[in-house]
Amino acid sequence: MITETATQLAAGIRAALAELESACAGVAEDVAGRAPAGRWSPKEILSHLAGPEEGGLKLFEAFLETDTPCIDLVPEQTHFTDARRAMSFAQLLSLVKRKGEGLAVFAAGLSEERLARKAHVPAFKETPLTEYPTLADMLGRLGRDHVRMHADHLRQVLAELAAN
Repeated sequence: MITETATQLAAGIRAALAELESACAGVAEDVAGRAPAGRWSPKEILSHLAGPEEGGLKLFEAFLETDTPCIDLVPEQTHFTDARRAMSFAQLLSLVKRKGEGLAVFAAGLSEERLARKAHVPAFKETPLTEYPTLADMLGRLGRDHVRMHADHLRQVLAELAAN
């Protein structure tokens, strides 16, 4: 049975995607490929949010396929492959939006029982998310909060590029 929590998670994911889209408005292609020293370019930020090329839902589906699956995440990977480097900024944004909408649809259909399932994520051991997050926690943190954080990150990078 679909729950209020699932509905709220899906809405939060969609709101974060809208915030990201707003942050991307008007970014010129020549700017999108540039990066301030020691920072990611706008295209790298979007590639990071799009995640691995082989799929985005696999990480979340793992919660449902196995009891306490071990999920090996490597934080701060851009996943900026040659294929993504060749994509336009608009194409990368479209990819992030498509994957994000798929995640929102996935979240919207989950029961409380499924949302409470846990995984072992060693990379999160020293984070507020903890080493054993629930699926609801992961959807909220990665699907919503992470996107919002990188929308802010993108705005900061664009401001730095405009100042130089």
